[in-house]
Amino acid sequence: MKNEVGQLILRVVFGLIFFVHGLDKFQGGIANTAVFFDSLSIPGFLAYIVAIIELIGGLAMILGIGTRVIAILFAIIMLGAIFIAKFPAGLLGNGEMAGYELDLVLLATSIYFILADRIALSLDNKFSNSKQK
Repeated sequence: MKNEVGQLILRVVFGLIFFVHGLDKFQGGIANTAVFFDSLSIPGFLAYIVAIIELIGGLAMILGIGTRVIAILFAIIMLGAIFIAKFPAGLLGNGEMAGYELDLVLLATSIYFILADRIALSLDNKFSNSKQK
């Protein structure tokens, strides 16, 4: 049971981080994020997709809905953030730009949730149990 409580805490905090980042993209002006994406040679429309995945995916992760699928999407986002946006700044950053240390932790957490078993403390588990009955 301790492992399940630990995983629940990790999942909720992980989801909250993505939810807040998605919300921030919309509140800060999603068009600004699109311009930033364009400056990195990433199509600006992907900013909208990333923000929606972060916002809705973060909420789903908090609730434990579609955890594995959401974790895969988050891993893809983190790989992009690390290798396209932040890798040149280094792990800890360079004074002008933040490093990719947080992104690396979020990537590792994504991989954990891709590989982890379902726990009783998630809506995924509740839905799968009701389908089996």
